[in-house]
Amino acid sequence: MHILIVEDNSLVASGIRTGLMLHGFACEIADSAAAAQRSMASGHFDACVLDLGLPDGDGITLLQQWRGNASTLPVLILTARDTLEDKVLAFQSGSDDYLTKPFELQELALRLQALLRRVRGSATDSLQLGDLQVNTASGEVLRGNERIELSRREWALLQALLQARGRVLSTAQLHDSLYGFDMDVGSNAVNVHVHHLRRKLGNDLIETVRGVGFRLGARHSEHSA
Repeated sequence: MHILIVEDNSLVASGIRTGLMLHGFACEIADSAAAAQRSMASGHFDACVLDLGLPDGDGITLLQQWRGNASTLPVLILTARDTLEDKVLAFQSGSDDYLTKPFELQELALRLQALLRRVRGSATDSLQLGDLQVNTASGEVLRGNERIELSRREWALLQALLQARGRVLSTAQLHDSLYGFDMDVGSNAVNVHVHHLRRKLGNDLIETVRGVGFRLGARHSEHSA
């Protein structure tokens, strides 16, 4: 999953990115409203962690602009502002969740997972994909009673496909979900992870749409919808 972190404090932003990467997220940092707008225009994100006190404007104004442009990107406000009035304004402006500083990284990761679960239309963390059972919160994948170990990149790939719910994702979109924008990796990296995931979970898990990208196979998409 690819997360946009809008935070002007470099230490806080770096800490959030490091913590979320440990939970399988790829992250891009924007340190201002202008940088966030550029990131939104140039790439695909699955959710945003948005600070309100930005050096070139207020996060609420930025959020209102996104919603005014019909953006449905899930947004979690992360701020030191803790009054009821601040929270009401944030939700009225289109925020999906609100977390105050100081905070625990584990709680932030769990809230983001819950946001993405709601977008996917699932009430629980447990999904049945054919003969596989997938827990989207813990990252556990079972076939029967056997646990299948996935690397962090393989898990991120599976999450991105689950989030798409059968839609085709381009190689570029999957690259962003696995690595973010600032990772210089080989052009064949996504294909390598697709190959490894198929080998572990079954060849029919991921369908190749030639010239376009990849999606969950039809049987798995039906079970995960």
